[in-house]
Amino acid sequence: MPITVKFSNPVRDWIAHNLDRGADGRDIVRELMSNGTQPDLANAMVNAVIHALRHRGPLPDGKLVLETETSPAAGRPRREASTMETEDRRVRVLARLSRPAATLLSNVLGDEECEQLISAARPRLRPSLVVDPITGLDVAKDHRSSWGMFFRPGENAVIQAIERRIARLIDRPVDHGEGLQILHYPTGAESTPHFDFLMPVNEANRASIARSGQRVCTFIMYLNDVPAGGETTFPEVGWSVVPRRGHALHFEYGTGVRPGDPAAGDPASLHAGAPVLQGEKWIATKWVRDRVFVPRGA
Repeated sequence: MPITVKFSNPVRDWIAHNLDRGADGRDIVRELMSNGTQPDLANAMVNAVIHALRHRGPLPDGKLVLETETSPAAGRPRREASTMETEDRRVRVLARLSRPAATLLSNVLGDEECEQLISAARPRLRPSLVVDPITGLDVAKDHRSSWGMFFRPGENAVIQAIERRIARLIDRPVDHGEGLQILHYPTGAESTPHFDFLMPVNEANRASIARSGQRVCTFIMYLNDVPAGGETTFPEVGWSVVPRRGHALHFEYGTGVRPGDPAAGDPASLHAGAPVLQGEKWIATKWVRDRVFVPRGA
C-alpha cells in the first residue's frame, strides 16, 4: 500500500536548485536531516527529485508517494476485553483506536519498576541516534533532541519480567522484541513525526530486515507524569496520548505477508513526541519484529 507524505514545493525546489548547481545528494540529505526531516524521508525526497531530473519527468507536487504494503491486520485492534491478564498483574484498557490499530493501557508498570528503569538507564544515557541513510551509521541528530540507551534483551530480572509482560499483552513471542530502549526528554525536547517501521532505502535497514524481519508494532511505556506537553501524537488521525506513569501505548503498523517481503507500514502510524513544556519525560520503548530479532553483529 503506498504511503503519501507531504513534500512542500519550496523544499522540492530547494533540492532541485542545489542539485542543478552540482551539490552532492548526500549533503542535501544531511541538511534536511539537520532541519528535522526523518532520515528515510529525507533520502526519499532527494531520490525523487534526482529521478525526475534525470528522466526529465515532472517534479513531485506537494506530496511524495512511497511504495509499501500493509498487513490486513494493521487496521483493527487485536482484542476487545476491558482488562488483560499477565502472569503478574491485571492491566486495564483505557482506549482503543481502529487506525492505526492502537490500545492505551494502564497499570502496565508499577512505580518501583519505573524508578528501577530510570535509575539503571540514567548513567548509560547518550545523545539519541538515528541511522544516516547514506552511510548506514548511527549518528546524533538534533531533530529528536533526547537522550537514550538500550538494555540488552533479557539483561536482568526486571527486564525479563517486563518483556514477558509485553509479549503477553501484544500476543507475540518474547524473542521477537528488540532491546528495550529508554528515552529521556528534558524540557523543550521533542521527537518530530516519523514511522517506526523500516524503509529499505539504505544498507543498514536492508541488512536489519534481512536478519530480523520488519518491525510490526511499537509498545511505549510512560515512566513518569509530565506536568505539561510531551504527548505522543498521531498527526494523520488527530489523536494524542498524555504521558502518565505506568501507562503504555501499543500500536501496530503491519508487515508484508510474503516470505522475505521487506515492505511494511500503515501510513496512519505516523507519530511524534510533542515538546515537553514543563518538567521532563521518560519512556521505555519496545519495537517488535515479525520474526526472531537478531542484533547487528550477532
